[in-house]
Amino acid sequence: MTTRPLNPSKKHRMPRGLWLPLVLVVAIEIWFALSHVQSTTLAPPSEIFPTLVSLLFKGDLLQATGQTIAATAVGLAVGGFIGLVLGTILGLSRTADRLIEVTLEVSRPVPPVALIPIALMVFGFGYRLEGSIVAFGAIWPVLILTRDAIASIERQLMEYAALLGLGFWDKVTRIILPAILPQLFVAVRLSAGISLILAVTVEITINPIGLGSGIMTASMAMNPARMLAYLVWIGVVGVALNTALLALQRRCFSHGSSERSTA
Repeated sequence: MTTRPLNPSKKHRMPRGLWLPLVLVVAIEIWFALSHVQSTTLAPPSEIFPTLVSLLFKGDLLQATGQTIAATAVGLAVGGFIGLVLGTILGLSRTADRLIEVTLEVSRPVPPVALIPIALMVFGFGYRLEGSIVAFGAIWPVLILTRDAIASIERQLMEYAALLGLGFWDKVTRIILPAILPQLFVAVRLSAGISLILAVTVEITINPIGLGSGIMTASMAMNPARMLAYLVWIGVVGVALNTALLALQRRCFSHGSSERSTA
């Protein structure tokens, strides 16, 4: 049996998703060059990217990134855990779902940033303020998708758990969580994106740390190249976060499928 060798040129091809951003960058640079725009709010890519590299080498950007990622991770962990617990309870108990449904539907539309004054009075400035706002926003995707995923589990699985006499904890860990794991990964990815957005928003609004604070500092200094460099870097961090979660998801499911195939 012969296998067709791979085309070596394919290994060096640029991912298709990068073509559009590159075209936009070139188009914007050409527009700046031809129009001779002098702006205090905009900067060409030829100024943004050297500024970004300079910030990386100085360490300011990496320090701010660590602060934002820390607040994002803490808020995501707390909010995700609360959402998972509530979603599991509501998915298993129709009575609990009916009792809490109105409260959840009233709370869910509340913008997390609207809670900043309350969180500021309770926690003051710092990570606890930011983490609490992020956690509130991270709850909802996990809660809703967990509840819906549990409600859609086949009755046969639940009857099987009842026949085995499994307790609540064993039922959750052995039956429910493995069954809803794909939906749970989707929920975590959604919550991770929301968490990063909220962390940066809180930093821009009131918390003097992280990437959002760097954007505000550059804006007040009328330094558009620095401000836009921070914005570009936030996009890079968001893509890296989503890519890492996707890789973790693929690894978990490929590991599980390989175990089943060898069994």
